[in-house]
Amino acid sequence: MKSNNKLFIAILIGLILGVFAGALVYYRVPDSAPVFAKNIKLLGTVFIRGVQMIIAPLVFSTLVVGIAKMGDIKMVGRVGGKAIGWFLTASLVSLLLGMVLVNWLEPGKSSGIDISTLESATDLVAGTHSFSLESFVIHIIPKSLFEAFATNEILQIVVFSILFGIALAGVGEIGKPIIKVLDVVAHVVLKMVTYIMWLAPLGVFGAVAGAVALYGLDIWKLYAGYLADFALGIVLLWVLLLTVGYLILGNRLFTLLKRLASPLLIAFSTTSSEAVFPKLTEELERFGCDPKIVSFTLPLGYSFNLDGSMMYMTFASLFIAQVYGIDMPLEKQLLMLLVLMLTSKGVAGVPRASLIVVVATCAMFGIPPEGIALILPVDHFCDMARSMTNVLGNALATSAIDKWEK
Repeated sequence: MKSNNKLFIAILIGLILGVFAGALVYYRVPDSAPVFAKNIKLLGTVFIRGVQMIIAPLVFSTLVVGIAKMGDIKMVGRVGGKAIGWFLTASLVSLLLGMVLVNWLEPGKSSGIDISTLESATDLVAGTHSFSLESFVIHIIPKSLFEAFATNEILQIVVFSILFGIALAGVGEIGKPIIKVLDVVAHVVLKMVTYIMWLAPLGVFGAVAGAVALYGLDIWKLYAGYLADFALGIVLLWVLLLTVGYLILGNRLFTLLKRLASPLLIAFSTTSSEAVFPKLTEELERFGCDPKIVSFTLPLGYSFNLDGSMMYMTFASLFIAQVYGIDMPLEKQLLMLLVLMLTSKGVAGVPRASLIVVVATCAMFGIPPEGIALILPVDHFCDMARSMTNVLGNALATSAIDKWEK
C-alpha cells in the first residue's frame, strides 16, 4: 500500500512538472516547441511501449488460466453472458448520451473556427476505410496468433484465448501441466508490471510537457465551447457509472475508487487506458475480486467496454457534421450509433484510436473526414478524459460481475 501511494505521488509530481515545463517552453521559447515536444514525448513513448510489450502475454496467460481453472463451461458462459450484457448496455447508454448532448448544446453551430488554419488531417485519414461487415469480421478473427501478438490486437487475442482456455478445460487432467506453466507466466508478467510502472512518472511528464509545449494553455480558450460540452458529457457519464456502481457495490465503491487512484491518473496523463491494464488487474485483485473473474472479464472489457470513447465518438462525429452544416436527421444519427457500436469493438484504449473510428464512420455517412482536423488540436485533452473513463467503466464492470458471481 505504501509503495502504491509513493507511485501515485510520483505520478502527480510528474503531471505538475510536465505542465510547468511545457508552459515554460511554449511561452518563453515557442520556436523550440516542436523539437522539444518531439524529444520529450519519447519519455512517454518508452513507458507506453514498455506496457504494450507485456499486454499480449498477460492477456493470453491470465485469460486462458482463468477459463481453464473455472473448469465448468457453464460458468464461463454465465460470466461471459453477464459481461457482454453489461458492455452492450453501457456502450449504448454512452453513445446515446453523446448524441443527446451534441444535439442539445450544438457546439459545432457556434464554433467560429476557421477551418483553413487548422492542422492537416491527411496523415490520419490515410489508411482509414469505410465500415464494412467484411472488415469487421476480419478484425475479430485472427489469421495468426503470432500476428495478433505482434500487433497487440487485443480482441483477436481474446478470441483465441477463450477458445484455447475452453479446449484446455475440456481435455481434463492432461491439460493441467499447461495450466501450471501459463499460471507461472502470468505471475512473472505481473511482476514485470511492478518494474515497468515506475517508469510512469517519467512517461506522464513527457506526454503532458509535449502537449502543453505545442498547444499552450490558451488552447482551452480557443476551444472552450467544445471542451466544456464534452466535459459535461464526461461528468454525466461518471455520475451514471458511479450511481450504478454504488447500487451494486454499496460503500465498497469508495474503497474501489481509492484503489483506482493511480490507474486513473496514469490513464488521464498518458491518454492510454491500455497503459494501465496490468496495474488495473493487480488493483482489482487486491480489492478482492476473484482473479478468475478479473482475468476473464477485464480483457473482454478492453475490447467491448470503452464507455468514454463511445460517448466521444457520437459527440465528435456529429460536431463535425454541425460545423460543415450537414443535416443529420434522427434516423441517420441512430444508424450511425449502431455502426459505431460495431466499428468500435476491438479498439483498445490506445491514444487517438477513437479518431480512427470517427474518420471511418464520417466517410460512410457523407461527412468530410478531413473535418477531423477540427478536433485534432484539442483531442489530447479529450483523450485524457475518455481514457480515464474507460478505466473506470471496466473496473466497475469487473467488480459488479465479481459480486454477482459471489
